[in-house]
Amino acid sequence: MTIPSEQKMRAAIAARDKACDGRFFYGVVTTGVFCRPSCASRPARAENLRFFPGAESALAAGFRPCKRCHPMEIAPGLNKLVEVARYIESHADERLTLTGLAKRSGLSPSRLQRVFKAAFGVSPKVYQDSHRIKRFKSSLKDGDDVTGAIFSAGFGSVSRVYGEQVRSIGMTPKAYRSGGAGETIAHVCRDTALGCVMMAAAERGVCFVQFGENMQTLLQQLRAEFPKSELIASPSRDTPELDAWIAALDAHISRGAPRPDLPLDLRGTAFQMKVWRFLLSVQEGEAISYGELAARIEKPKAVRAAASACAANRIGVLVPCHRVLRGDGSLGGYRWGLERKRALLDAERARSSVSDGT
Repeated sequence: MTIPSEQKMRAAIAARDKACDGRFFYGVVTTGVFCRPSCASRPARAENLRFFPGAESALAAGFRPCKRCHPMEIAPGLNKLVEVARYIESHADERLTLTGLAKRSGLSPSRLQRVFKAAFGVSPKVYQDSHRIKRFKSSLKDGDDVTGAIFSAGFGSVSRVYGEQVRSIGMTPKAYRSGGAGETIAHVCRDTALGCVMMAAAERGVCFVQFGENMQTLLQQLRAEFPKSELIASPSRDTPELDAWIAALDAHISRGAPRPDLPLDLRGTAFQMKVWRFLLSVQEGEAISYGELAARIEKPKAVRAAASACAANRIGVLVPCHRVLRGDGSLGGYRWGLERKRALLDAERARSSVSDGT
């Protein structure tokens, strides 16, 4: 079902129109919750509203249900999907099939695949792999070596983390060299505490997050990265997920909210993909050296290549290359400026100190 125009949605929210309940939902950036149009909560400022066609989209964008208007009650079928997601999380290290998950949900495999992706932004398989990666990160933090962490997280081999799985998320080298020919990439800009940032996404997820002086400069950079793609601006009424994603990133950068866990479309050489994928295992508040990074991906002599891969990262913050330092502990380089790198690291360390009670 097509949602109303943005003007009509704002009018419905102002009037607390119950007739629009279920036709769309709105999120409030400052509180992180989403509501039905008739919610009796205090009106939010217009610039803090984000609109969604369904509760699934709001959840996928990182918003949580309002405890006052209970928007989830409008979409009871979503509860079954949440149960499936929780089951995947608790059995992430096991072999799960779409057929087996479909039996648990009472849906056909094809329908589960479709509605699960609509609700959470990824397929059940990718959702399971993302939680395997989280267990992989946890094992590394607990002191396991890379190979041991991979197998304890449920991956069958090193290639499941650094090989086939990585290639399936991003592009083949041949497709990458084509400059993104034949695809459409939506983009949106926002002013943050660290300056203007542009986020762009293709069908598989976010493929570009960069800082710059203004939107025009960033658009030129995006066009240089994907010269053969069709680039389109992203008004919220057409792509509410992307608008919500950049709002969540801004909340992380500007107000210390958790870093959003968004679907990523990584694109690069096999070595670059290996580096970027490993960077996702580096925890907030921690830092590693370029030498440690090369050793962790089992390429101990490729320190310069690892540093170059960090510099080539086009998905800032979400792929946390800012957590890699020189061997002497100094900042090293950062394609978006050392002041931004220092600010990101200082903010993360401060949050980690608070969470640790120190």
